[in-house]
Amino acid sequence: MIQYVNTYRDRFGVETICRTLCAAECGFMTARGYWAAKSRPPSARAMSDQLLGAEMIRLHAENYGVYDVRKMHALMKRQNWAIGRDQTGRIMRSLGLRGVKRSKRVFTTKSDPVGIKPLDLVQRRFVAVAPRRLWVVDITYVRTWQGFAYVAFVTDVFSRRIVGWNVASTLKADILPLQALDMAAFTAGGDLTGLTHHSDHGSNYMSLVYTNRIVELGANPSTGAVGDSDDNALAEAVNGLYKTELIRQQGPWQSVEQVELATLEWVWWWNNQRLHGELDMRTPAEVEAANYADLESPETATAALEKH
Repeated sequence: MIQYVNTYRDRFGVETICRTLCAAECGFMTARGYWAAKSRPPSARAMSDQLLGAEMIRLHAENYGVYDVRKMHALMKRQNWAIGRDQTGRIMRSLGLRGVKRSKRVFTTKSDPVGIKPLDLVQRRFVAVAPRRLWVVDITYVRTWQGFAYVAFVTDVFSRRIVGWNVASTLKADILPLQALDMAAFTAGGDLTGLTHHSDHGSNYMSLVYTNRIVELGANPSTGAVGDSDDNALAEAVNGLYKTELIRQQGPWQSVEQVELATLEWVWWWNNQRLHGELDMRTPAEVEAANYADLESPETATAALEKH
């Protein structure tokens, strides 16, 4: 009510506004009540909301403006703010802060009808006990003023970390997905023995140059069913979040190079700063660091020796 009178008092006057609205709306404040409220010092709750709200605005902007109440509450707690989830939601609503919603997926997979398909080694079980055990891959696209930019991601299932990616103006297998795979392999030390590489039946991933590279690296190829998004759901979820959190938020895009630079920054944020609900509100970097810390702990070493 105070804000309403503040907005229109220069145009109509406080007395007129309050008298008119008191007659139409039972319980609306009087002019005396308005001036008393204006002269009253702000309450402790109002001062707290102002302080917390300023921090939420900053954090929301730093995280691509995509966090909803659940993630904002988790982030505020990580920043050592004493705040409840309901309070977080109330302040966010008052500031107009909200999360983003994913749109329906557009299917881009084009299968090679004559190629030999690897077996499905995953069977929709997107779980891994450690890093470098299961990678999922997929391709998406971005419209730019110069044409399409195509984007390939390689994601580690254990930590949800994007371990390889590439942006190109072509879908050619030796340029787009292969360079993303080579980036991931380089980070992993070049030996993928024992790792399962899971993709859809897209002709890019079924091409000879790409499948030969998987074998050279020592990985086991795996593919889902044609046209069934559930068989590669995790990789497609990464694509969907990429489009929702970056592409639709910051477009339109002028060039492939602009998309590439923005993707570089988004991948760093995804791996090192973004909170993932599937990881108990941790980042991929934190999950992998915790895994390696467990492996190096004396208790783990002792257990390994006793096992052998």
